[in-house]
Amino acid sequence: MAAPKPEEISHPPMDQLQGLEYCIDSNPSWGEAIALGFQHYILALGTAVMIPSFLVPLMGGTDDDKVRVVQTLLFVEGVNTLLQTLFGTRLPTVIGGSYAFMVPIISIIHDTSLMSIEDNHVRFINTMRAVQGALIVASSIQIILGYSQMWAICSRFFSPLGMVPVIALVGFGLFDRGFPVVGRCVEIGIPMLILFIAFSQYLKNFQLKQLPILERFALLISITVIWAYAHLLTASGAYKHRPELTQLNCRTDKANLISSAPWIKIPYPLQWGAPTFDAGHAFGMMAAVLVSLIESTGAYKAASRLASATPPPAHVLSRGIGWQGIGILLNGLFGTMTGSTVSAENVGLLGSTRVGSRRVIQISAGFMIFFSMLGKFGALFASIPFTIFAAAYCVLFGLVASVGLSFLQFTNMNSMRNLFIVGVALFLGLSVPEYFREYTAKALHGPAHTRGGWFNDFLNTIFFSSPTVALIVAVFLDNTLDYKDSARDRGMPWWVKFRAFKGDSRNEEFYTLPFNLNRFFPPS
Repeated sequence: MAAPKPEEISHPPMDQLQGLEYCIDSNPSWGEAIALGFQHYILALGTAVMIPSFLVPLMGGTDDDKVRVVQTLLFVEGVNTLLQTLFGTRLPTVIGGSYAFMVPIISIIHDTSLMSIEDNHVRFINTMRAVQGALIVASSIQIILGYSQMWAICSRFFSPLGMVPVIALVGFGLFDRGFPVVGRCVEIGIPMLILFIAFSQYLKNFQLKQLPILERFALLISITVIWAYAHLLTASGAYKHRPELTQLNCRTDKANLISSAPWIKIPYPLQWGAPTFDAGHAFGMMAAVLVSLIESTGAYKAASRLASATPPPAHVLSRGIGWQGIGILLNGLFGTMTGSTVSAENVGLLGSTRVGSRRVIQISAGFMIFFSMLGKFGALFASIPFTIFAAAYCVLFGLVASVGLSFLQFTNMNSMRNLFIVGVALFLGLSVPEYFREYTAKALHGPAHTRGGWFNDFLNTIFFSSPTVALIVAVFLDNTLDYKDSARDRGMPWWVKFRAFKGDSRNEEFYTLPFNLNRFFPPS
């Protein structure tokens, strides 16, 4: 038998991911784009409902308060997504609520001055205003780092090798929101997972009027089928005598969103009253803003690959971070109970549908704004059990992680130096946050537990985030270990041409501002 040729063994590295049906600036038909936009909106509901559902009861809020916060969060998500896709990085990314802000927000909720308020409604309003004040102050970090181009300067220390663990852990780092949540209601979660994989992968060639309908709308069809099945189980009394936790995760009528939602309600700035400002609260929140910045940097690079675009140039990335800072400022002004980051699940959906079109994401932003104002309709979709979303996350977060691993093609993985950096950064990126989570679950406070509450919040927030730990470890090792002689091994010759806007002719096609705004903001 003849020896295989080199080209039969290896695959040449590719600047842009192949096999996508629509890239960043090509658009499906209007009907298909609207349906795909609605699918992205449904997926974004998972986080938009989950965060307020957890935090609002801790603050003393009622179901009415929870619905109002969900509506406000969805409204601001829609506005932020439009701003980011028009004037930020211009990548097809949904800007959603962030779990990174949980640690400082829970710390504010447990502040003794707020916990001592006996009236639950007054405590809810005062806590909301305290969170708003902290978000408004902390947003200045991303605004300054973004618009001053300081983040662009920092990004010069990033290489394909250093970015692999960061992007991979944007997906892998969210493993606790996947199967552990599916396991809370396996009779809904497992069928959803199987159905989603079957439709999106095994039946992807099934076409209706030359449209691969099962691949394109696998998520929407799967959610509809399993939601109807879950409703049937609920209506038939299958959960009547089951524990409260099982009912909460399985029933379709436990969210109390539809009955509490108004028909029409338009969120507006300062709707909870004037924000209150506390230096300690703001400093703790700044750590969450830094974490959001790092997680979003990884997610933007993953989104660029899944939209078949080139990696965003340094100044485009920095511009996007600046607009994300504006987004967190809007979170603070409107009172959404959390800050903003790129929605990793929606980035994964770009790959699952093979549609990386910017227009689809802008349409989904329109749905967010529209349904946040029509309370009853929005609440109907928001009552989907979270277990269904968790099953989809198992696939979508995995897709994002694999995009991170795909950057290894530009590096030399026969180098012991590279193997060491990637392995250690990936392992510590998973292991350190897991230690912080386990410690917090047992001790009811993080490993950082000094008299300075702001200092505790800062450290605990940073080390709760897998991509942040990975970035610290990978970028430090990559820029200190034999870095002078390893530029080629690190993938720098490939990476360097994408740093500057004019370094590659395709950048203009993907990242130029609309309405001829580049005349006033010339790219660097």
